[in-house]
Amino acid sequence: MMTDIKTGCSYRDNLIAEWFRMDRNENSRAELKALLEQKKYDEVSNLLGKRLAFGTAGLRGRMGTGTAQLNDLVIIQTAQGFLKYLIKTNGTLLKNVGLVIGYDGRHNSKRWAELTATIFISAGYPVLLFEDMVPTPFVPFTVMQFGCVSGVMVTASHNPKEDNGYKVYGPNGAQINTPVDEDIQNSILENLEPLESSWNTGILADNPLRKNPSCEIIYRYLNYIDQAILPESKELNKKVNMLFTYTALHGVGYKYVQQVCDKINARIFAVPEQRDPHPDFPTVKFPNPEEGKSCLELSMKYADANDSKLIMATDPDADRFAMAEKLTDGWKIYTGNQLGAMFAWWMLHSFRQSKSTVPINKVYMIYSTVSSMICKSMAKVEGFNTIDVLTGYKWLANKAYDLEKKGNKVILCFEEAIGYMCSTEVLDKDGVSACAQMCSCASYIYNQSKTMNKLLDEIFDKYGLHITNNSYYVCKDAEVIKKIFERIRNIRGPNTYPQSILNGKYKIKNVRDVTTGFDDNQPDKKAILPVSPSAEMITFYFENGLVCTLRTSGTEPKIKYYTEICASPDNKDKEAVNSTLQEMSKAICEEMLEPSKNNIIHQSDIKK
Repeated sequence: MMTDIKTGCSYRDNLIAEWFRMDRNENSRAELKALLEQKKYDEVSNLLGKRLAFGTAGLRGRMGTGTAQLNDLVIIQTAQGFLKYLIKTNGTLLKNVGLVIGYDGRHNSKRWAELTATIFISAGYPVLLFEDMVPTPFVPFTVMQFGCVSGVMVTASHNPKEDNGYKVYGPNGAQINTPVDEDIQNSILENLEPLESSWNTGILADNPLRKNPSCEIIYRYLNYIDQAILPESKELNKKVNMLFTYTALHGVGYKYVQQVCDKINARIFAVPEQRDPHPDFPTVKFPNPEEGKSCLELSMKYADANDSKLIMATDPDADRFAMAEKLTDGWKIYTGNQLGAMFAWWMLHSFRQSKSTVPINKVYMIYSTVSSMICKSMAKVEGFNTIDVLTGYKWLANKAYDLEKKGNKVILCFEEAIGYMCSTEVLDKDGVSACAQMCSCASYIYNQSKTMNKLLDEIFDKYGLHITNNSYYVCKDAEVIKKIFERIRNIRGPNTYPQSILNGKYKIKNVRDVTTGFDDNQPDKKAILPVSPSAEMITFYFENGLVCTLRTSGTEPKIKYYTEICASPDNKDKEAVNSTLQEMSKAICEEMLEPSKNNIIHQSDIKK
């Protein structure tokens, strides 16, 4: 997200002068000088005339010169504003406990973590700064374990190598939400002038206000995993002795996944070329396990050589989890929704095996509204509760926190973008703990001479087929995206939505638009989910049971679509259900998004 600054030739000159006055990083200064020498004035205006805005995901964007990108100066301005916000809103806790800062293996991540620590320590506030790269979930875990005022993780998760980010957690250990992000953004804009002390990272050496939580947090995290995996599961892991092929995709996951697997008696083989952190991700085009085979080719090679039937992957900051399985007809890469079904089954099984005294009517699973409704179908049979929330763990984790404060137990949160939270000990998606849970689930299933794919079939046999088709189009022009959604909302005139697709073959029963707050599922036609005017999101409910959501990404230039058919347990005709899904998905995209007219590119064409 960008905030606009008034520009023009004289304004641009002033902005250039201001940048050179404030910025001390020779690389970003040289980059701007080169653009000026090449007379790329429009590019300079864009880089200095807009500002990367602080949102509910913090900051995320391309690294480079100017206020529209991430660099030392923008990080300093952000940290200064964030410090002032915390002093104003929670100064006592900040003074007594401080905040935790972690970072991944990307370019500049450590540098920006240290700049942030410098700003807080220079002002006299304690900081828990990890001495080495850590998975993103370790930061919210530390916030909760030590009662910190906040947490900062410098990461861009699975974004391309050119990007980085700055993610912020609240005192409850969950990602911040609105209106906190707006308040922080305003504080940043009020504290843009970099202090002399903000550049002095030398202050960190042997400073009593700087603490390293690494050893204690790793100890506590492993203890949490030890408690989360049932003793009988750890014994079964040892007995079955499966070999799991694991890839960290050049991220930070290996060191910690290995320790966790050792703790629960699970055996992994790490893909050598992708085991250690590398900021350029040299063996993959996109360091995102959601991309599927292109990310897992090396894993498949080693798994075949080692007769390993299961591949597990975490993304570069180890908060997402992916899995593939070797079947008789080759490798199957599971979707986020399919994995969600498996996690839901396993976490319910584990909950019951734990002999918990919490009654089933106080147990919850939470899923994002664009994810599979398999949890809801399971709940109807098993008696637990489900809630769907807006996309993103800021919604999932905060809802879990609120439910547990009221005496409930949340055993799973999941979103289709391969994000799983298997315990409220970490209020964020966590690929490391997901590895531990899925290893244990796999041992249980393989001990019965079954596959994970067979487990999935059994889940759908009992609760009904849930077949999804999710993908995206890339569109780098915000105005085009705006026009696409304006057309959908005014298809036959002002405030009229599509009523059907394929010339009336499939009729739309209801529409929910959380951008505008419209929902004709409700008696007053007002959406129950929080309204978010800054992001596009419309859901269509068809008469035949298909649900489709069209939305923009909060971190990437994409229009995403999510379609799912939930069949009754009596309907076993998978081919017919899938055929209907594919036909409708194609028609929805062609008729509503009009890709050829709007020059937007489908994911499948990008790979080609």
